[in-house]
Amino acid sequence: MANSEPNRSTSRRKKVQRQIESRQQSTKLTQGLSLELVDSTAAEQIHDAVKKILWTVGVIVEHTATRRELIKNHQCVEDGEYIRLTPDLVERALATVPGKILLYDAAGDLQVDTSSKVSSYCPGHNCVRILDFRTGELRPCRLEDIRETARLCEQLPNIDMVCSLGYPSEVPPEDEVVETTRAMYENCTKPAALLAHDDEIQKRMMTVIADRVGGWNRLADKPVSIELMGPISPLRLPDELCARLINCARWRVPVVCYPATFPGMSCPISIAGAIAQSSAEAIAGIVIHQLTEPGAPVLSGSAVLPMDLRQANLAYGSPEYMLSGLGAGEYFRHIGVPSWVGAGCTDSHQFDAQAAAEAGANLAVAAMAKTSFVHNLGFLSGGRTGSLEMLMLCDEMVGWTSKMANGLTVDAESLAVEVIERAAPGNEFLTDLHTQDRYLTENWYPNLCERSDAEAWLETGGADMQERIRQRLRDLLG
Repeated sequence: MANSEPNRSTSRRKKVQRQIESRQQSTKLTQGLSLELVDSTAAEQIHDAVKKILWTVGVIVEHTATRRELIKNHQCVEDGEYIRLTPDLVERALATVPGKILLYDAAGDLQVDTSSKVSSYCPGHNCVRILDFRTGELRPCRLEDIRETARLCEQLPNIDMVCSLGYPSEVPPEDEVVETTRAMYENCTKPAALLAHDDEIQKRMMTVIADRVGGWNRLADKPVSIELMGPISPLRLPDELCARLINCARWRVPVVCYPATFPGMSCPISIAGAIAQSSAEAIAGIVIHQLTEPGAPVLSGSAVLPMDLRQANLAYGSPEYMLSGLGAGEYFRHIGVPSWVGAGCTDSHQFDAQAAAEAGANLAVAAMAKTSFVHNLGFLSGGRTGSLEMLMLCDEMVGWTSKMANGLTVDAESLAVEVIERAAPGNEFLTDLHTQDRYLTENWYPNLCERSDAEAWLETGGADMQERIRQRLRDLLG
């Protein structure tokens, strides 16, 4: 390992581990809440539509070698600039996709398992600006902001991965990805979500990671990163995407393959139509990935980005964003492909009541839909602004929504009839071992939400949530 890892508190690591174990144990014992948007019949309808799109329309494959391979060896049909993929090829490729993605921290401990019933959470990436929590200024992101984001991710117990939230505006474009990667890994031990722009930058980025884990041969053993990439809507697989997919498959390092598409502009405006087209685009990329190396780890999902067509602005805080993301997630789960969904994001330009309302709503819906992997936490302005205040609030909300989504346990022990028999006569519940053993795990205890008496709150300064978060950030980051 590189010797530039941050100082860490053993006690904090143990505390975080206890919190994770508590979440996992709760899930194992509990019949939780469940939200189903797409049942098996609807999922099969989507799948039929996906295969029909890929066979009757096809996709534009700009990578020459891949285009030739599909035609020559896999019975695909060239139709002008499109390549039509056979339904049989689609099914064969999907059959080799691994059922889960595993990601590890710097110590080699499992941090993300997409087969778990406990959701994993990740910030967003590459915002064009940040909201400075110290000054309230909206400004371009700098490399130091990415370092601070990584340091914060390291300390937030409900954040499972690190991501940049922004990109360093002062770094030359050809070096931005490499410097961002270094900044994240030097300040956080958690696995990272990364975004390269072409295959040459990708190789430089992965070299940085290989150097940290002890060489290229160890990249696949316990992966510490997942790379984001995707087709361009409508139905186009650029040359650089194909090259990066092929590289990741050969290295056997995890990759997210999903397009960003805009209903009514680059795909159908109907949610089901947007899911069908974006899923077809993602699966076309997955076919290329799996043909290169069957069984290589790949994850997908939906980045269907609704537009407020009155102003042509993105609507990350909209119900349509969650409907399309969760609907696609359930479709991918039905066909056996791990997926993730965006939540913890808002269209508000400030860290305000709208931001909290929209992020709280979409995080709660994502948790109740049993989404295994959630990203985009910390986004303001429809994904154009990154905010550490928002990320910290999302960490608090994840605790609440996870507790709610896990529901309640009904069994002999939780019904506690024997406890009532022995404690009720003297009203001794508070001192009973049943209470003593469970008071830290039975209830969710916030780190930021206010629960004190009003007079006590006023005596300590009467700080609202915004100020409490800003003070906490100052305590953690200086």
